[in-house]
Amino acid sequence: MFSLINRKIKRMVLRQQKKRPIVMISDTTLRDGAQMPGIRLEPEHKVQIAKALAAAGVHSIDCGFPAAGDSEFQGVRAIGKAVKGPVLSALARTHQGDIDRAAEALSGVSPLKRAITLFIGSSPLHREYKHSMTKSQVIDTAAQAIHRATKQFEIISFGAEDASRTEPDFLSELYEAAIQAGAISIGFTDTVGILTPDRAADAVRRIQDTVKSMDDAMLGVHFHNDLGMATANSLACVKAGANIVQGTVNGIGERAGNVALEEVVLALTLYPDEYRKRTLVDSTAMYGLSQLVAELTRVYPMDNKPVVGRNLFRTEAGIHQDGILKNPDTYMPFKPELIGAGPVTLVLGRHSGRNAVRHHLEMSGMEPTEEHVELVLDYIKTGRHSAGEQAEIDGFLERLAPFMSDNDLPKPASQNGVPIREPA
Repeated sequence: MFSLINRKIKRMVLRQQKKRPIVMISDTTLRDGAQMPGIRLEPEHKVQIAKALAAAGVHSIDCGFPAAGDSEFQGVRAIGKAVKGPVLSALARTHQGDIDRAAEALSGVSPLKRAITLFIGSSPLHREYKHSMTKSQVIDTAAQAIHRATKQFEIISFGAEDASRTEPDFLSELYEAAIQAGAISIGFTDTVGILTPDRAADAVRRIQDTVKSMDDAMLGVHFHNDLGMATANSLACVKAGANIVQGTVNGIGERAGNVALEEVVLALTLYPDEYRKRTLVDSTAMYGLSQLVAELTRVYPMDNKPVVGRNLFRTEAGIHQDGILKNPDTYMPFKPELIGAGPVTLVLGRHSGRNAVRHHLEMSGMEPTEEHVELVLDYIKTGRHSAGEQAEIDGFLERLAPFMSDNDLPKPASQNGVPIREPA
């Protein structure tokens, strides 16, 4: 294949790019995220998500693993035909058949937007039990595969699978060989999510210090969340000099999932002075992106999920509600519009106070007295009222039902005309 950008020009472009205070966001929702047990994304669903990712401003999309089957191949191909903007990448093992399949799936995409990510296990466990290879065989296999891929791809990434459990000296030797063979980005992967922030940052600094050709390639990081540290690890690596963070929307993925991209994006958005880098991803797209992925995968974030969880802008506690009514910033980590969410919701339940009750009654068009407020508040907290208050209570609850805590919604006395009896 005739090279559109020769090696010397590529190096110049890469070195200039690395000087920019930008963290590139690479999404693998459609590949690593979709490997989560129970997720089944059809090609048209993948295109919907990929278009939303492109609109949000991600730098690159890991579209899938074409050699894994026809559905996967068709998903990658559909994205390649429909999505413009980001770099579109296909995953491949270090096999010629995988490389050819990736090239076929992304045929028609501009050579400057078409990429391949090659991977091979590098840790002692993977070398012995998965590949039955020596260190030198792993290096030779990776280098040869990358060299073959240069005949069909201008943009080649190389990932050492299980890098976090690979001997540091060997890992650096492997990365050096990959860059020399033609890779323009290398990935440090914590495949089983075992690292801590300090260990992760140390690994990134060591790679930069010991890989001689590191100036000629981007350094990306890919963390899993098995210890709940994927976001902290990713941000620690950004501070240590990583150029690319790869993760998934809502943190979906194998086992405990991948780093949640919305968490990384928001941290970089809120604290550019701390990380001395910024992201080009639009933070206001995060909530909509989260909702879309949840609907199509049927994997919904926990209510208390950081950044995009339902409870981030909902509160039932009376003290918090009172503060929010006076100034929303008193108990909000950031304004909901920063992620495209909102509005703030004051939930009525056993922990609520009179100010929230009064607020909702007023917003429903009433002019409540203190007696009204106390009547409703007492009922919400205790579930008790006098027989003569039933009609009045029902009138209030009809207005307040949209704001009631799920566990505190009034129970009907009958269903389909049949009285409901409490269990004995």
